[in-house]
Amino acid sequence: MAEVVDPSSFAAFRSCRIKHLNLKLRVDFAIRVIGGRAALTIESQQDELRELVLDTKDLKIHKVVVNGQETNFSLGETHSFKGAPLKITLPCELMRGQDVIVEVSYDTTPQASALQWLPPELTAGKKHPYLFSQCQAIHCRSIVPCQDTPSVKQTYYAQVSVPKELVALMSAVHDGEAPDPEDSSRKICRFKQSVPIPSYLLALVVGPLESRKIGPRTTVWSEKELVDEAAYEFGETESMLQTAEDLVGPYVWGQYDLLVLPPSFPYGGMENPCLTFVTPTLLAGDRSLSNVIAHEIAHSWTGNLVTNKTWEHFWLNEGHTVYLERRIGGRLFSEQFRHFQAVGGWKELKDSVGTFGAQNPLTNLVPSLNEVDPDVAYSSIPYEKGFAFLFYLEQQLGGPDIFVGFLKAYLHAFAYKSIITDDWKNFLYSYFKDKVDILEKVNWKAWMDSPGMPPIKPEYDMTLANACIALSQRWSKAAHCDLCSFNAEDLKKLSSHQRIEFLALLLQEEPLPVSHVKRMQEVYNFNAVKNSEIRARWLRLCIRCRWEEAIPLALKMATEQGRLKFTRPLFRELYNFDKARDEAVRTFLRHRPFMHPVSAMLVGKDLKVEPAHSTSF
Repeated sequence: MAEVVDPSSFAAFRSCRIKHLNLKLRVDFAIRVIGGRAALTIESQQDELRELVLDTKDLKIHKVVVNGQETNFSLGETHSFKGAPLKITLPCELMRGQDVIVEVSYDTTPQASALQWLPPELTAGKKHPYLFSQCQAIHCRSIVPCQDTPSVKQTYYAQVSVPKELVALMSAVHDGEAPDPEDSSRKICRFKQSVPIPSYLLALVVGPLESRKIGPRTTVWSEKELVDEAAYEFGETESMLQTAEDLVGPYVWGQYDLLVLPPSFPYGGMENPCLTFVTPTLLAGDRSLSNVIAHEIAHSWTGNLVTNKTWEHFWLNEGHTVYLERRIGGRLFSEQFRHFQAVGGWKELKDSVGTFGAQNPLTNLVPSLNEVDPDVAYSSIPYEKGFAFLFYLEQQLGGPDIFVGFLKAYLHAFAYKSIITDDWKNFLYSYFKDKVDILEKVNWKAWMDSPGMPPIKPEYDMTLANACIALSQRWSKAAHCDLCSFNAEDLKKLSSHQRIEFLALLLQEEPLPVSHVKRMQEVYNFNAVKNSEIRARWLRLCIRCRWEEAIPLALKMATEQGRLKFTRPLFRELYNFDKARDEAVRTFLRHRPFMHPVSAMLVGKDLKVEPAHSTSF
């Protein structure tokens, strides 16, 4: 497989590789710091190795010991988003294939970008503090000195000291707990991850958690106020797991637990092995948003098992995961439903391309991230442009059953490895060696290396989409005198997914008159809907149509949860509405200290607000 450089990492992973990580951590809520000792088992990849380089960000390094011998180290110049390289001098030369154990004693800082520390008042229970991590894409270096690149995978073992009244969980199998011998008010929780993972999948949560078992290998965790609601919402998890196994082979991670995080979690879900993190915005009450769980389950194969080697090849993770997610949905519901989700995905892609600009190189399927923060590059492009490409190839190469055969073989061939697009493409040509003439007709440059929308739109079954299109066109074309023709019956036959699509279609049209959105509220009462996907699109539509009464509702949704999918578009719409702009900026500045560090940074950019020096409470 091709050798590449990771532009997002300082670590010289071609000269040496971490094989195992042994962590001893102490979580201190009083000062919002994790004290750590990381013992890294490192294998030399070359002869005469004299120096190691690890990624760090805002870490205080106290001491480095190599095979029991204290050694010299230095921190290089701090980069704006990559942190600072930790350079370690080895006491003696290492030869190729030789192992060494490097112990680094360190503390995190309260500004660690991977961590959000919540005081009790920002939790559901209001009694205990809460901590959670989010290491993707390049934030693991802010809690552990590491080779923070998806090119390197390692196993890990962790012992975590936490207040004894709280629960600690990690992206690993629980390996028991015991009283902390150094502090009677604390306990040590132990975890073991025996499947090698990239650093971005290291995860830690500490809080007042309760659990409910919902399947033979799945437990749902959250604060007690949400745990029963979550147990119902995610009750289909085992059937999704079994469907994925039927499609692409055995699930290798053992446990598949779910954790519902506090509302400030910036993503819909995070596929941490053995412990998927999810946002509470999925709790719609009717399981209508459970496709996010199918997506995170799919990552157990596409991303966690076979991983993009650098973030420039992120589509290998996300495009394949969306493809597998929708195959799961197609099996559980219908093939029409799979196509309907694909139609919605194409719309998401158009929205992202419109936001970036059709000539922006970050809309390439394989962009260059040289001096580009992966968080700033993050969008639905690798998800939906990647899916559209795979869906197009499926239609060219013989249909869904034939293409899932390729996907299963691909995952088997590259299991436990990190790869780039050329590795995938070479395997595609090898697998479909009898259809090379078809592959040669694919416009690879236009799909992979050109900005904007794909060169070809795949063919979709529009059965479920047509009702949404018809209703959206009625509203778009309605004169003021036609508004009385709309009533609550319009939505009766539309599922939650179709209602989302209806609003998404209106967001692609010229803004409606305010009279229309007022009438829509009268007859459909979208303000009362709990489904976050519907609510976010509805409020964006209202603000875009310049309905001033919706401003406080949009600000409320933008700040009561921190999911970037909702928060950023809502704030952007408010900023573009002259009568809401100043209030949007004031509201953001008021809430910024309580937001996740990544959310605060990205929304600040959207609102053209100077970055804060700290996001402390």
